[in-house]
Amino acid sequence: MTSHGKTHLPTKLCLTCGRPFAYRKKWRNCWDEVKYCGEKCQRNRAKPASAPPPPA
Repeated sequence: MTSHGKTHLPTKLCLTCGRPFAYRKKWRNCWDEVKYCGEKCQRNRAKPASAPPPPA
């Protein structure tokens, strides 16, 4: 039996590192937009693939 009630919190997978992370109170109003587990992963996120330049 756990002493705290945090076992039922929703989780997501971080888009950068792929690890699961749980809901936090500070994300209460924007949980649907949260994509990264922390600031480090957000800073190191994959850069969008740019289209190759057209052949000249």
